[in-house]
Amino acid sequence: MTAPRPVRFRSCGAVVVRQTPNGYRLLMLRAFRHWDFPKGLMEAGEDHLQTAIREVREESTVADLTFPWGEVWFESGPYSQRKIARYYLALTRQESVALPPSPDNGRPEHSEYRWVSFDEARRLAAPRVCAVIDWAEPLVMAGKPTKIGREIT
Repeated sequence: MTAPRPVRFRSCGAVVVRQTPNGYRLLMLRAFRHWDFPKGLMEAGEDHLQTAIREVREESTVADLTFPWGEVWFESGPYSQRKIARYYLALTRQESVALPPSPDNGRPEHSEYRWVSFDEARRLAAPRVCAVIDWAEPLVMAGKPTKIGREIT
């Protein structure tokens, strides 16, 4: 049996949740055919949560974030060149979203966004992202954290 290959990159982001009259809605972003939550690579000097907050703001312009569940997080399994994604759970009151250009190349990283229910999110997402949704939903519905993060090494 061979040892697992080490993580090559770690992205950090957030499952951004907004309460509406029709229930909770999650912010999902589409890049090509893939739907995911706002996330991106850590920059020098940042911790995981700082990266998540910055990436949400940069990719969606959502700056009104609170963390009523605490600093709980979930990491999705390796994907795309051994990358791991750590997701925090954040609440916002901000409905407006924009998809600004990336400072790296001047083009938006995403072509579409949607505020969706948990069920709609599962229909859009790949299995890796569905695992994140499955982690977030009971926390949001319970109104308090029930688990601490799970780290993949």
